[in-house]
Amino acid sequence: MIGQRILVIDDDAAMRESLAFLLDVNGFYVATYETATAFLNDVASGPVDCIVSDIRMPGMSGLELVRKVKADRVDCPVVLITGHGDVSLAVEAMKAGAVDFIEKPFEEEVLLRAINSALEARPTRQADDAAKLQAEARLADLSSRERDVLQGLLAGKINKVIAHDLGISPRTVEVYRANLMAKINVRSMSELMRIAITAGL
Repeated sequence: MIGQRILVIDDDAAMRESLAFLLDVNGFYVATYETATAFLNDVASGPVDCIVSDIRMPGMSGLELVRKVKADRVDCPVVLITGHGDVSLAVEAMKAGAVDFIEKPFEEEVLLRAINSALEARPTRQADDAAKLQAEARLADLSSRERDVLQGLLAGKINKVIAHDLGISPRTVEVYRANLMAKINVRSMSELMRIAITAGL
């Protein structure tokens, strides 16, 4: 959605500049901040259409930012950028209201797609109810064991821990994980988490 104002928050200057350049050449207006606190303290920041933020930053974390944004800027979607080991934090943030998370390293197109999807989503109670029913329908065919694995993933556990909890091998967990992603027809962890959370798991 060209012309929308995107706010980038990242304490890594190189990442901040890279994201700002990517969004600028794709027609977005961009503002950048080093920390979430700096953004929140900038009373002149103006209206924001979408926030793209790192999840781990000095001071206020991306998770805390999501909670604050939901309290103060209800209609502003937040897309989080996470490291590989931060999936459990990202899931918690999505439960708190973040619309998506992207794991580093990522393709530029993945980020642009996440931002455009966030901008296009205009939630209403009726739409939320419909989305919940659709998400529940996509999970309906999962076996009880696949649901167990999904619950483990939602808790941010790695395959080895899930395997220990369920008394099966890590390889078997990988098979269940691949099967449930195929059944739900998703290609990424963030998409899987979003559907599970929407369904109320």
